[in-house]
Amino acid sequence: MSFNKSLFAVLLAAGATASPLAFATNGYFAHGYGIKSLGMAGVGYALPQDALAAATNPAGTALVGDRLDLGVTYFKPDRSVEIHGNNLGPAGSADGQYEGNDSDAFLIPEFGYTRQLNERLAFGLAVYGNGGMNTDYGRNPFGAYGSQGDAGVDLSQVFVTPSLAWRLNERHSFGIGLNYAYQRFEARGLSAFDNGMTSEAPGKVTNNGHDHSDGWGLRLGWNGQLTDTLSVGVAWSSKIKTGKFDRYEGLFADHGSFDIPENYGIGLAWRATERLTLAADVQQIDYSDVKAISNPVSVLFSGNRLGSEDGPNFGWEDIRVYKLGASYAVNQQLTLRGGYSWADQALDKRETFFNTLAPGVVRKHLTLGATWAQESGNEISVFYAHAFSEELKGRNSIAPQLGGGEVDLKMQQDSFGIAYAWKL
Repeated sequence: MSFNKSLFAVLLAAGATASPLAFATNGYFAHGYGIKSLGMAGVGYALPQDALAAATNPAGTALVGDRLDLGVTYFKPDRSVEIHGNNLGPAGSADGQYEGNDSDAFLIPEFGYTRQLNERLAFGLAVYGNGGMNTDYGRNPFGAYGSQGDAGVDLSQVFVTPSLAWRLNERHSFGIGLNYAYQRFEARGLSAFDNGMTSEAPGKVTNNGHDHSDGWGLRLGWNGQLTDTLSVGVAWSSKIKTGKFDRYEGLFADHGSFDIPENYGIGLAWRATERLTLAADVQQIDYSDVKAISNPVSVLFSGNRLGSEDGPNFGWEDIRVYKLGASYAVNQQLTLRGGYSWADQALDKRETFFNTLAPGVVRKHLTLGATWAQESGNEISVFYAHAFSEELKGRNSIAPQLGGGEVDLKMQQDSFGIAYAWKL
């Protein structure tokens, strides 16, 4: 079809300003980007399949042709918390079951465009949700400590990645992408911690509505065809230092800072037969380099208040994610996909108390997908993913100063997505 420039401008403006609602999978990163990749457990370093390729490896921008991809994912997490063994004396106890599902489903849009500028150089633009976290407790888990009303957090991130890719020859491509990240955040129901004893900036801990921040980073990638059937891909994304959440400078470490961590990985793709392709990725996410994510809550009791330079937060650790995917071309019209991924646990058992707000404990995903190619060459793709139920039982997770006891976190997720692709 001929490409309508006015339509492109409208879609770009809508995609760039939309804030995809939050979801937590591999820590708080998405398990993949692009409907086709999502149906193969998120593989993509060595196997670009659509115009969202630059969200994983910008070298793929030169390998997918001229196309426009527009999709949306329906995401439904199930998150809950159990507190037991807590004793606050005359104030009672925080013990009980708490469901964080008052906001129970989200829509996450995606947009991708690629254009071959000449026989070696290609341009791409990808707009997508990087990840996030959301909890919405009608019954406040911190109510026994004096917090009022409902509780929860809402963090969402949208990335806009323009990219350029250059084909050195028929077997090697190099790509560069600029990651513009926009994120918004809100916290509610934390009034028990909104005071000078626990926070460096009282009044800027909770119930201040949504705040936003943004920043820029770099993504580099390479794709190499090692043999006629085997390819390899490598990509690296820099840490993105974003502006601070001023409305929540009394909550996050370093006065409201919430940077996006460095991440990188390697992948292989093997065309086993004319119809069957197998792929595998390994991804590393360095959460430990972001204080607001990695600082443990225990530092609160050694003089570091919320919001201070080294203040307490979630206590997350670096994780490694392993992904396996397969696609099978049944015929020229129909391609089927499947995949499985598993990841390290980002949360420490001693850190479950603060992670009541962000119980991103799921580690394993099973995915299915399919693409139907129309006679025009345009495509309809779908995927389904299930993140298996995972429970993380706390161990010495509530400090004696807060009544002791344990917080156990539990989560599972389901998601379904659909996209339409125009071949340009």
